Amino acid sequence: MRSFQADRIHEANSFPSIRLGSFPSLNIIKSRTAARFDQHKAYTFQAVSTMVSDKDVPVVLVAGATGRVGRKVVNLLLSRSKDPDDKLPELKVKALARDTDKAARVLPSDENVEVIKCDLGDASAVARCCKGVDAVIWCATGFSDSSDSSLLNKLLGVARLKLTPRQSIDIAGLSQIGKLLEGQASHPDLPGPRVVMCSSAAVTRPTWNEEKKMRYEGAADIPIVRLNPLGILDVKRDGEQALRSSGVSYAIVRPCGLNDNWPSGRAVFSQGDIAVGRINREDVAQLLVQVLLEKDAQGKTFECVALPGYPSPKSCSLQLARLKLDGDASISNIDVLDAQYALLQQLVPGETMQPNQLAMGQTYEQLDSGQVGRLGKRGQERPPLARTD
Repeated sequence: MRSFQADRIHEANSFPSIRLGSFPSLNIIKSRTAARFDQHKAYTFQAVSTMVSDKDVPVVLVAGATGRVGRKVVNLLLSRSKDPDDKLPELKVKALARDTDKAARVLPSDENVEVIKCDLGDASAVARCCKGVDAVIWCATGFSDSSDSSLLNKLLGVARLKLTPRQSIDIAGLSQIGKLLEGQASHPDLPGPRVVMCSSAAVTRPTWNEEKKMRYEGAADIPIVRLNPLGILDVKRDGEQALRSSGVSYAIVRPCGLNDNWPSGRAVFSQGDIAVGRINREDVAQLLVQVLLEKDAQGKTFECVALPGYPSPKSCSLQLARLKLDGDASISNIDVLDAQYALLQQLVPGETMQPNQLAMGQTYEQLDSGQVGRLGKRGQERPPLARTD
């Protein structure tokens, strides 16, 4: 069993991360001022003497580790890797974050977690963080309406996205990480894709022609597609393509509406970007972690919703094996899309079952009862500001 110093936070810009498994012993002392004490936790900028066994423990990097999905991914990687009955191997987590104060609040204090302060827009910092990494789960995004974001950060994010959208971490960061890991042998205990990206359903729908939008109105005329604030779907779509073009082994997971009040359930996969529905972040995180073990996920992009009341499968291999590789023409076959659309629209939450009637910020339950959502009536919504994390 490896021994790690707990509560370590490194700054990628000034102190490169080191793969501990490469050395039989290591003595490094580099202290930084300003320790943060958060109740019972103490986070210090340092790496201290540690003895490491020769066992080759895989390293998983989580980008966007302090986000609402990312923090759940970190917790699941730790809990599952310590479960002797779980197929996930013992591993070490590199948790990337721009805000180490936030990391101290929301990430676990664990000897197998290395928190690294890293700006995903800084190419040299990203390269240092990726040294010794076996797999990446990408949960980062340049968009957020999180309540813990300051107004200044939101305004700065809007300015960046308007002036330099191609430099968004959703595109530049993914492209670089893919190229850094491309061509490297995968760890034998992690047979799945090297990079697992958490994207979003609906990213292709702004590009549909009018005929297709009318044909699949319940998928195309939903608020996020109709408004597409700050081109969020366009940037995410370009980020997906940047990852595919990097040459790395990948899987792209496109969750539908994230809602933590939605009960956990079985994830249902589809392709063709016509799914509409809900899934909570815990279920998304479970799926992202599971995909690391699924070789049949490689080279595939798929949407997911969750069906409450149905147990999660022990493995996703059967579901994933039935999906098509990206570029397969059958994914966009009109008969296939028609059949999927007819089925998936029956799984839409609520009683009205017409997602194209929703306003942004309005829940399916509010639509059923005739209530106005938090952002106003349909056609008069006030989309929240977005920022780059």
